Amino acid sequence: MQSAGRDGVRSKGGRGLLYWLLYQKLFPYFSVFRIFRYLTFRTAFASLTALLIGMLIGPYVIDKLREFQIGQYVRDDGPQSHLKKGGTPTMGGVLIVISILVPTLLWADLSNPYVWVAMLSTLAFGAIGFADDYIKVVRKRSKGLTFWQKIGLQFIASGGVAMALVAMQNKRMYSTRLVVPFLKNFRPNLIVDSMRHVPHMAWLSFFPFVLFVMLVITLMSNAVNLTDGLDGLAIGCTIIAAGALTVLTYVSGNVVFSGYLDIDHMRLVSEVTIFCGSLVGASIGFLWYNAHPAEIFMGDVGSLALGGAIGTVAVIIKQELLLPFIGGVFILEAASVILQVGSYKLRGGKRIFRMAPLHHHFELLGWSESKVITRFWIMALVFALFALTTLKLR
Repeated sequence: MQSAGRDGVRSKGGRGLLYWLLYQKLFPYFSVFRIFRYLTFRTAFASLTALLIGMLIGPYVIDKLREFQIGQYVRDDGPQSHLKKGGTPTMGGVLIVISILVPTLLWADLSNPYVWVAMLSTLAFGAIGFADDYIKVVRKRSKGLTFWQKIGLQFIASGGVAMALVAMQNKRMYSTRLVVPFLKNFRPNLIVDSMRHVPHMAWLSFFPFVLFVMLVITLMSNAVNLTDGLDGLAIGCTIIAAGALTVLTYVSGNVVFSGYLDIDHMRLVSEVTIFCGSLVGASIGFLWYNAHPAEIFMGDVGSLALGGAIGTVAVIIKQELLLPFIGGVFILEAASVILQVGSYKLRGGKRIFRMAPLHHHFELLGWSESKVITRFWIMALVFALFALTTLKLR
């Protein structure tokens, strides 16, 4: 039986562990627990739970990483000011992943397939990053997996997300049509319907959509990874991007707000708001220890997981084309690397920036690390606010 809360969201009586205990079991005896049925309240509590997990077990994780001598290996060709960071505990992204997944398991409706897609995607990308970090630690070098190994594994993980969404599309639970900002009536379908009824060729009809999802999620995962070069830079930008995604996800799942803003109402994605809230809380908790001067680095296990989570949520709520604004700084950082490499190869060794990714360019221009971080956070906030304004500018 479905029930509607004051959020304007209808759910199937969630099966999150704490939801089950506090609402389904205790509410019949104590009416005060009625509040735990509401999506906004559970999202807030998921965020707080994630924050508390990160804050409370952070010191333990840092001590254990030091005990196992899992320290950061700094590139020799990077800014000289970074050499002193060598040996700082890394692989702290394990803390981030735990802080995201545990609150989601506690507060979200675990019968919702979108929640599992988001969680499993985060876990898969975190595992790829873990393997990369582990190789660096074992071999005592700044490089882990090769480029093609990492990209290949990311394509497999993001391809799994795409196939899960295709399966849901076949059950009319998801749309493969693109939502194009500012062009409300332009909704191209990434599935080629004309091929779906051709013998032995039906699988090709899904190829454009699968390829698109793989590129979006893999690009975002690597973009966050490239941004993770200064204390608190990537995680601060993640807080802002995740906050914007929380709003976008809630609005998409809310029948009242989606109707008012004239966007597609996707009732089932409402539970992903809790995952987004956990993402915000986990990021804030990690920033406490990652702020300059950092006591711990997230490593690839953190940056790849965060990028995978952001990209996956954007695909789920049909806001893929807003990612350049939701994660504007991430995209700029990735673009700077692409432009730098392209210029070096095509222009006989000539470079556009003093060093890529972009944050290193400004460091070499004389900006202090704290100034670069703060100004990039401001840029991330401006990008995110613009992304939210597009909700009405349609």
